[in-house]
Amino acid sequence: MTLNILFLTITLKKRITTLEEVMHDQQVEMFYEETKQKINSYLNQY
Repeated sequence: MTLNILFLTITLKKRITTLEEVMHDQQVEMFYEETKQKINSYLNQY
């Protein structure tokens, strides 16, 4: 997709993600969810 606005050109291209990136993103999401659960359990104690 290309936008031309006042002599400024912006081009956006979809980036292809590798298997390693997908696996890393899933692992990060899992750690994030675990941390959220730990925080919630801690906060629910008080």
